[in-house]
Amino acid sequence: MENDKDVVTMSQYRLKLELRDHPLRGRGVFPKQRIPRNTTVEISPVLLFSPEEYKEHGKYTVLDHYTYIWQGRQFALALGLGSMFNHANDPNVGYYKDFENKIIRYVTIRDIEPDEELCISYGSNLWFENTEQQSDSEPELDEWGQSGFDL
Repeated sequence: MENDKDVVTMSQYRLKLELRDHPLRGRGVFPKQRIPRNTTVEISPVLLFSPEEYKEHGKYTVLDHYTYIWQGRQFALALGLGSMFNHANDPNVGYYKDFENKIIRYVTIRDIEPDEELCISYGSNLWFENTEQQSDSEPELDEWGQSGFDL
């Protein structure tokens, strides 16, 4: 895959990560090495939108698919790899919303093998057809249907 034009090696990260196209999910994040449980894979700064900005503009664009519910009824767009993690019913990455620092931390929730896509749960309010089998253990969701943790 090293010569594949659809693979972007992310050499600035201490982990060996690549952006690749997945046939069903679209573009996603894949490790080139084994990653142990409880490893931080990304810290994404966020851009905040007021409820008015979101209502008037954001929800009518593709950005709507990449926003997180934030404190104070705001919406947050994760920058960096934070907007590249695809959904899985049984995710291998969790996230923590750090309101004070305006960042989202993405941490592995189990050991991950090389070339296994890094996925988070988008919650239960999906805007696309979910092609995965429902998992036996659902992640805990907040009132907005998101499965991250607030700091």
